Amino acid sequence: MSGDAYVDHPSFAAAILGRVLEAAGYRVGIVAQPRWAGPGAAEDLLRVGTPRLAWLLGAGSMDSMVAHYTANKKPRSEDAYSPGGTSGLRPDRALIAYSQAIRAVSKGVPLIVGGIEASLRRFAHYDYWSDTVRRSILLDAKADLLVYGMAEETILEIAERLAREGLEGNPAHALRGIRGTCWRTGKADEVPCEAITLPTFAETRSDAAAYSRHFVLQETNADPVSGRALVERTEDRFVVQEPPALPLSQPAFDRAMELPYARAWHPDYDAAGGVPALAEVQFSLTSSRGCFGACAFCAITFHQGRQIQARSAASLVREAATLTKLPVFKGYIHDLGGPTANFRVPSCAKQAREGSCPDRQCLGASPCPALKPDHTDYLATLRAVRAVPGVRKVFVRSGIRYDYVMLDPARDAFIEELALHHVSGQLKVAPEHASDRVLAVMRKGTRASYLAFRAAFAKANERLALKQYLVPYYIAAHPGATLADAVENALALREDGFVPDQVQDFYPTPGTLATAIYHTGIDPYTGEPVPVARGAHERALHRALLQFNKKENRPLVLEALRAAHREDAIPLLTGGNAGRSGAKRGR
Repeated sequence: MSGDAYVDHPSFAAAILGRVLEAAGYRVGIVAQPRWAGPGAAEDLLRVGTPRLAWLLGAGSMDSMVAHYTANKKPRSEDAYSPGGTSGLRPDRALIAYSQAIRAVSKGVPLIVGGIEASLRRFAHYDYWSDTVRRSILLDAKADLLVYGMAEETILEIAERLAREGLEGNPAHALRGIRGTCWRTGKADEVPCEAITLPTFAETRSDAAAYSRHFVLQETNADPVSGRALVERTEDRFVVQEPPALPLSQPAFDRAMELPYARAWHPDYDAAGGVPALAEVQFSLTSSRGCFGACAFCAITFHQGRQIQARSAASLVREAATLTKLPVFKGYIHDLGGPTANFRVPSCAKQAREGSCPDRQCLGASPCPALKPDHTDYLATLRAVRAVPGVRKVFVRSGIRYDYVMLDPARDAFIEELALHHVSGQLKVAPEHASDRVLAVMRKGTRASYLAFRAAFAKANERLALKQYLVPYYIAAHPGATLADAVENALALREDGFVPDQVQDFYPTPGTLATAIYHTGIDPYTGEPVPVARGAHERALHRALLQFNKKENRPLVLEALRAAHREDAIPLLTGGNAGRSGAKRGR
């Protein structure tokens, strides 16, 4: 059961897991966006009958609260994962609502929850929409098991155990000890003795220092090689997290991505105009999973991990050839990438052998000396895919970590080939901020690194006689940024001659370092205080400074400059020649 409309494409979790189970010989019924309450709910939930082995429930490709509300807590008017983009076809806190609905119509069948909403809420977590610390969603959903992270191997082991053990007795006990899962118990003597004990829910909810320790223990045990089991107590119950699932082998990753997907939404959605989310990924290829960039505002560390899992070039070539046979394919592959497009190999030899270091980051403001930037494999993969007959162009639209690029001794050759073959006039990059102090909190590369990449990209395009531009993305009101930092950012944008048309407001979501800082006001690793912009008005001041040239922002810009005691910047940021908007100026 999924909170999304059903799209049979390898970018959608319900499709992948359904196809993986089907390939292993299981029968899979898909219930997509059912009515969960009121007349017709039971009929919707049981439209394919009662499962023989288990209900597998995911809220959708996004946390349902993120899908419904903006960073300023206003309802969204569209939902890209619903037919016709219609909003409101899934409930708030969908995993809990669907779980209650399933329990009402189906007794005695195991309920297993997974997906991003389950994965990032598996322990006590700060919930931005209620401004509280909520307990594990496993307890609120009353599920038998929670699957976190990427689940192909995990779900097969679960299915095998259920098929072998049957549903007699207590099937939940048969599902313990599986990597990549969380289970619950009311008996302290059932908790594995080797598990690391997290601060209790009561401590985490009431004490910022305890919440910070809780976060650090989770993040430093998120690696499948070095991570240990964790346990959290909530009143008289315990949530036990088994160590993360091991990375998929390359052959297993290839197989999962090459199953016989229809690569289309279900025909039932034709009348509504289809499912908008498919457009972004229909002609894209997933090259890798995982990201050792570990940006503070990103939950990839908690969901996919820092280990890089890469598909083979041969598999990507086969999938590209499949795309060329689709009647609607025009010859353009929109993206070949993953969480970070140019991460295809481990960050260093040690990561490949022993897992990610729990006590340091690979990139960020101070890259690890052991980091070995290498684009050889990525370039070879791009070349192989663009050589497929029927493929006219392979674009790179998922994120490029330019700080990683600039550390590569062969960076000039990579940038030139990228510009020549894989940019469609504009290349998206994410400097996020101009203040190095804020960038350090974000775990991002320095301003100097961005400027160096920008210059190298411009130089490559000049050599190639191409007119192409960078499209930089920025985050407003990220933890660590004061109004003084926001002013510095605005002045840097003015100097660049670029003002973004669109700005991303920082959105506190479960499972990120930045959200832990937002909630507590402290760096969980050092205990040092970190400035945090709170409240709609203060956040609006930061946002206005990012778009200082907009007439409607002038009152907020003036207020922010005076509050930051930067009256000297008033003529620069509110004058008639304060900066020009649009991507083509971001050179």
